[in-house]
Amino acid sequence: MTKEEWGQLQATLERTVGKNNYLNWIKPLAFAGVSDGVATFHVPTNFMGSYVSDNFGDLLLHQIAATGSDVRRIHFTVPRHVEERPTRPAPEPEPAKAETDDAPRNGNLPGAPLDARFRFETFVVGKPNELAHAAARRVAEGGPVTFNPLFLYGGVGLGKTHLMHAIAWELREKRPELNVLYLSAEQFMYRFIQALRERRMLDFKELFRSVDVLMVDDVQFIAGKDSTQEEFFHTFNALVDGQKQIIISADRSPGEIKDLEDRIKSRLQCGLVVDLHPTDYELRLGILQSKVEQHRAIYPDLHLDEGVLEFLAHRISNNVRVLEGALTRLFAFASLVDRPIDMDLAQDCLADILRASERKITVEEIQRKVSEHYNIRLSDLIGPKRMRSLARPRQVAMFLAKQLTARSLPEIGRSFGGRDHTTVMHGVKRIEELRAKDNQIAEDLEILRRALEA
Repeated sequence: MTKEEWGQLQATLERTVGKNNYLNWIKPLAFAGVSDGVATFHVPTNFMGSYVSDNFGDLLLHQIAATGSDVRRIHFTVPRHVEERPTRPAPEPEPAKAETDDAPRNGNLPGAPLDARFRFETFVVGKPNELAHAAARRVAEGGPVTFNPLFLYGGVGLGKTHLMHAIAWELREKRPELNVLYLSAEQFMYRFIQALRERRMLDFKELFRSVDVLMVDDVQFIAGKDSTQEEFFHTFNALVDGQKQIIISADRSPGEIKDLEDRIKSRLQCGLVVDLHPTDYELRLGILQSKVEQHRAIYPDLHLDEGVLEFLAHRISNNVRVLEGALTRLFAFASLVDRPIDMDLAQDCLADILRASERKITVEEIQRKVSEHYNIRLSDLIGPKRMRSLARPRQVAMFLAKQLTARSLPEIGRSFGGRDHTTVMHGVKRIEELRAKDNQIAEDLEILRRALEA
């Protein structure tokens, strides 16, 4: 196959794979020749070569063979010094729709759009996230800090992205002279590949090294992408050497990100690494109370029964986004059916969310934890003895079983030696009363809850 034949074949490939796939993956291929049945193409990156081989390799081989060429295999190679080729000026990118209009005027690179809801003012602070919040606030001041980078990590829905957006908003409003870039790791990788494909690596390097604050969300997505990690490593070093601030987020700590290069892990761990812990009950309740005020502005006449927010804070514990979404659905549903928001409505409206969020904690686990905490035998906890030293822990266990499982009162009673549901009801009510006035009981409940939810 000659270069002319390859040029003619490209029109057929464009019709076969579609215009977007052709422009992104086929057009950048540079035909280098055929030798011993192997057709060689130059590609901008190893990543692109692997992708084309996996997704379009068989198609290319079939189309090339159809021209009469004796090609049995396709090989992709990255030519040397590909990054040193002459570059053309990069076109002025359009700002992302959701960003501030001032971004291009201030020289900021357009990155991922910022969510106007994610401000420091709307971030509810509690023990699980107070350190992350304090560190984010410190970086958002825009002055020199003693830690670089700031690395925030935690599970889904714990507030990482909220804090990242809040930092970006604060910097853009209070330090407009700074060049702030916020984007996801996937966007960084896409821009890198695009720059390689279009022979604009010098532009890419210049753009990313010109920022004052670089914010990369979900950095775990570049793990295993060798070329992208290489460029990220050099970008990171250039910015740190220039005393520019870097803020990174991920779903786990640097050392736990599989397939992330050791040298990158080492760089990320040189700064401040902060874990956003799973939310506790008080924080979830605070978040709900904050959101209620926002919903009341839309639904001012809706009545909200006492206990509903507490119920949701107990039952939906794994994801703040799901918790907030449940409250939004509840207010909208109550408005549509013109009913007050009570426990019955909450359970009917949110049945699917409550099922999905149901804890895997069992009554048996609760009984074991309570027995260990109070240093009593499990057989005594569920047995018939009624002495005070056993009755109070037994009531605590019943209370936790009611709060942390979906078991009914009769089911809980059967787990405690066949006791009647009225006994369980009395025990739960007694602990509710004591929790409000007995600090020791309140502390015991919190310790046990955390141990069971861990």
